[in-house]
Amino acid sequence: MDNSKLHTQLAKLFPKEQVFTDEFSCLVKGTDAGLYRLIPKAVVKVNSEEEVIRLLQFCNRENISVTFKAAGTSLSGQTISDSILMEIGQGFEFSAITENGKTATFGVGLTGTAANRMLQRYRRKLGPKPASINSAKIGGILANNASGSSYGIKYNSYNTVKSMRIIFADGTLLDTSDNESRKQFMETHPEFIEKINALHLEATENKEIKNRISTKFNLKNTCGYGVNSLIDFSDPVDILQHLMIGSEGTLGFISQATFETVHDARLKATAMIYFPNLRDVCQAILPLRSCSVSAAELMDRNALQAVEEQAGMPAELKLLPENASALLIDTSADDNETLSAQIREIEEKLAHIETLFPIRFTTDNSLYNLYWNVRNGLFTSAAAARPRNTACVIEDIAFEAEVLGDALTDVRDLLVRTGYADAVMWGHLLDGNVHFTVFPDINSPEGIQKYAQFMHELCSLVALKHHGSLKAEHGTGRNMAPFVEKEWGTEIYGLMKRIKSAFDPQRILNPGVIINDDKDVFIKNLKNIPSANPIIDKCIECGFCEVTCPSKNLTMTPRQRIVAYRYLKPKPISYSLDETCATDGLCGIACPVGIDTGTLVKELRWENVGKWGNFIAGSIAANMDKVSSTVRQLLKVPHTVARIIGYNRMENIARGLFKVGDGLFPLWTRYTPSGAAKIKQDIFPADPSASSASSGSPLVVYFPSCITRTMGTVPAQNEAGDTPAKMLSVLQKAGYTVIIPEGKESLCCGMAFSSKGFRKQAKKKESELNDALLEASRNGELPVVCDMSPCLLHMRETLDPRLKLYDQVEFIHDFLLDKLTFEKQPISIAIHTTCSSTKMHLEEKLKTVAELCAEKVIVPDDVYCCGWAGDRGFFYPELNNSALAPLKHGIGDATEGFSNSRTCEIGLSINSGVAYKSLVYLVDRAAEGR
Repeated sequence: MDNSKLHTQLAKLFPKEQVFTDEFSCLVKGTDAGLYRLIPKAVVKVNSEEEVIRLLQFCNRENISVTFKAAGTSLSGQTISDSILMEIGQGFEFSAITENGKTATFGVGLTGTAANRMLQRYRRKLGPKPASINSAKIGGILANNASGSSYGIKYNSYNTVKSMRIIFADGTLLDTSDNESRKQFMETHPEFIEKINALHLEATENKEIKNRISTKFNLKNTCGYGVNSLIDFSDPVDILQHLMIGSEGTLGFISQATFETVHDARLKATAMIYFPNLRDVCQAILPLRSCSVSAAELMDRNALQAVEEQAGMPAELKLLPENASALLIDTSADDNETLSAQIREIEEKLAHIETLFPIRFTTDNSLYNLYWNVRNGLFTSAAAARPRNTACVIEDIAFEAEVLGDALTDVRDLLVRTGYADAVMWGHLLDGNVHFTVFPDINSPEGIQKYAQFMHELCSLVALKHHGSLKAEHGTGRNMAPFVEKEWGTEIYGLMKRIKSAFDPQRILNPGVIINDDKDVFIKNLKNIPSANPIIDKCIECGFCEVTCPSKNLTMTPRQRIVAYRYLKPKPISYSLDETCATDGLCGIACPVGIDTGTLVKELRWENVGKWGNFIAGSIAANMDKVSSTVRQLLKVPHTVARIIGYNRMENIARGLFKVGDGLFPLWTRYTPSGAAKIKQDIFPADPSASSASSGSPLVVYFPSCITRTMGTVPAQNEAGDTPAKMLSVLQKAGYTVIIPEGKESLCCGMAFSSKGFRKQAKKKESELNDALLEASRNGELPVVCDMSPCLLHMRETLDPRLKLYDQVEFIHDFLLDKLTFEKQPISIAIHTTCSSTKMHLEEKLKTVAELCAEKVIVPDDVYCCGWAGDRGFFYPELNNSALAPLKHGIGDATEGFSNSRTCEIGLSINSGVAYKSLVYLVDRAAEGR
């Protein structure tokens, strides 16, 4: 079926906004984290089981193949297609917690982290904990039988799923928790059930097959289908339910699953233990398996060298000998006595093994996080340091404990011999599960051949010599499909082929994955990695950046913007790529190699500002005082009119003007601030009643941003005084004499100019502010506090390092808590951590201050960047609305909201129906000077 006909057919079945057949959308949506690329003919977003059934029935009828995609973080080529790609939409982001958290049902569109946040209040969590858990969705966690560092086989998806709802290739729905549904399915699919029963009998009655399956699944194993289902269960529905786990979308679609959750102990301790070599660290497996250990993470010398130069890493990393290895051990309990006993037992069990330093456990939170930062930084550092234009491949193998030392030594020798000596090796020691990176040059035939030869030798070493697993937890995909038979043998591989035929007789579900007769498929359709821009050249398209992106459900994600920039020519400047990018930088935090896609978008804006834009920006920069004064007066007008004709009518008029103006007029709402009061002096003495005032009050420089100098309050806030007034009040109560820089009306940090691409004007304003703050602070002697977190972050990035710069939340937390007396207000409030605050690690400080001031503090789940993005919320309100879609539900019974960015507070108010304002309002209300 040609593309135009396919689009016509699909458009009859789904709303037009859910069907994508254009080159741009198919390219960017068809990308996943693996090293392969296929471009789908169509992408269909589905939001309900009914829509999935409709699509599968169409594909079954027309004999068109279809592939399912959740987060697209799979590494082995599982979620790409050159036919129809089915993308899971927001309709599958639902949950139900039961039995006080012991069981939980999740839609497959939720991320693992989102699910764990819901379980946290019950001190429970999911058993599977893949490294991608922040981004990976329940659908992918199930489809790949994810496990991770914490619990290995015992608590993987296979062993913790109680029931699921499955939609098969013919569109039939089965609910395995419903006896009637099970009965009906068996009656309507007798041939299918007969084939499952026959497979079960063959696997259990053939002793050799049964023993091999049992032995192979003593290890972590996701290579091929989960044929352990055939020997672990006798009921055909139970068998097919467990066959679905790890089936990578080749047998059917799971729409939801109910899990048995795992207890999450309150207290944790960790130790970083160093060993002379890999063999020595492998000796720790068997002793540790008899201890209460929640994680035991192996790191080889290359891994440790990859992070040793990073800030905050332990000093001993640089002192380790050439062949040293490390083991990060984690143990947890609900009380200190039990935790101490577990630590003693681990130390005793490892006492006979040589270590480079004495074993020391810590419960100190900062040291605990430091050690885990070493572990979590491995992949980041290795991928960032790889040679240009190379791919990043993470292999994933497992061995029995008895052979692990020999096996890893052989793997390291193979890596050196085949030209991948720089490979970084780490893994989950308790499971004998090891990951390592290789960086093949897949842009050249020689590089591809070198990689192919390595894979053939690796598979022989793992599967034949040491009888290990070729894929322990990353799934088979296209990457390992040609080698499944080598690991399992012809008979069991034959069972797997019959499983595929029983579930999917027309082979329309994700063809080429797991079962593939093409022995070279693992080196076909490889991603070309072009040099596009130094900002993004290290991107491996993993998708970790997507979950926090404010435009992810509106237009594009950071990964998709990078793919579009890399592969589409000329470079696309568009509504999707540019205008709806908030440039908030949260993608850079989530990215394993630290790529801030917003920086790329800003660069595109810089290249396209034009002479007229430069002239206007230059005029504003040169006349900031006059512009601020004019805007202050203009902001008062709509509120004056609204008080006469009513706010509902005024908002209707504003919406009409916004629509007619098509980007000329900003969208006004009742939460758009009125004008602020002008600050008329530069020195504000301390409150005489403050305790510190009598002994010579301390000095602080306060820079009220151009936004807070311009934008005041709104009637819905029920507050007298704007942000600068409240900031001054709090500082004076704490006994500070406040200095405001001279020429304040003309000062601006330059961020607004920079984000729009006006570099020259941004530099001018940055320089002016820098000079003013140095003068006011006595060349950095006095602290400087700013009342807008985005401005403060920009100031830290651009101004003189001698300046001691603080956000309002940070300054209150670090300097004022001992100078103020707090009385908790009898209110329930919501707080929002802005993107800039997240980057400055102010989340806990914001919460701490808020909890001193209010009886109940709510942090809404799944709310990240608000998408206001400076002034973008005025002109692209759909970005703000999409980013904050979960907010109204998330605030619960909160009657007020607080943050630390005046513009963000506008969008938060609009989308919650609760007036958000600066945290200083709450502090001023709850605190008095001592």
